[in-house]
Amino acid sequence: MKDSLVTVFGGGGFVGRQVAQALLGRGARVRIAQRDPSTALRVKPLGGLGQVQFIAADIRNPASVARAVAGSDIVINLVGILKGDFDAFHHRGAANVAKAAADAGVTALVHMSAIGADPESPSAYGRSKAAGEAAVKAAFPTATIIRPSIIFGPEDQFLNRFAGIVGMMPVVPVIGAATKFQPVYVADVAQAIANAAEQPGVHGGETYELGGPQVRTMREINQWIIKAIGRDKSLVEVPQGVAKMLAMLPGGPITSDQLAMLGRDNVVAEGAKGLDALGVVATPMDGIADKWMVRFRRHGRFTGTARA
Repeated sequence: MKDSLVTVFGGGGFVGRQVAQALLGRGARVRIAQRDPSTALRVKPLGGLGQVQFIAADIRNPASVARAVAGSDIVINLVGILKGDFDAFHHRGAANVAKAAADAGVTALVHMSAIGADPESPSAYGRSKAAGEAAVKAAFPTATIIRPSIIFGPEDQFLNRFAGIVGMMPVVPVIGAATKFQPVYVADVAQAIANAAEQPGVHGGETYELGGPQVRTMREINQWIIKAIGRDKSLVEVPQGVAKMLAMLPGGPITSDQLAMLGRDNVVAEGAKGLDALGVVATPMDGIADKWMVRFRRHGRFTGTARA
């Protein structure tokens, strides 16, 4: 991979910065393709002089995608949204990237989808992810598909979001309490993506589902957060009917589509290839998250041992 030019769509985001760092550490030249490149400038200090470049690109615009891909050896697409026009980004946008990569003759394409990608999914998010996978494979048959479960890390909108809620609320409401997740560490996902990009002869054409070593329900995750930040809070499971009402509120805590997603477990399918097949040892949430969750304790790192 040394000196290869890798274009990363969405390289300035939460996962993208970690992927860029993994690629830069292997000596690759990294081109960050972002709608607003100024939002990705934090990547620049991660590389050496001239190792990082930026280009404005919107995956909904085929011409801008083609310009971003030109001259690349490897292309990685990490673009995803949780609200909005899912089909534009997850399906048509993914198709634009795959077609441009094929036209440019790149050696490898890695496309990040999600566990739950299913044409029969009750959520528009899941259906759009499945449509995107199909479009990518049609345009670039040797693309590697990466399907992570919920991704956690220092800047995530998962553990950090719930920890903030725990700190503010007298009791902690839990929607989808019984739904299972398999949280996966962002650095593990980044290494897996870099490994797939570096070895297209091994991983090309394959689909990988990435999950951490622990499966937990939404209730158990919130219990873990309460313990990790040393708070003494009670959990209250939100009835489905109430959750549906909350999902109808403008700016509510959850959208109707997200509520539909919670109707299915988000774990690695039995028999699916995972992190180990990509040469990565899964990091347990318990062993790493305390490094940044400590800021949610009443007195930060001076709080002491979290209470059970």
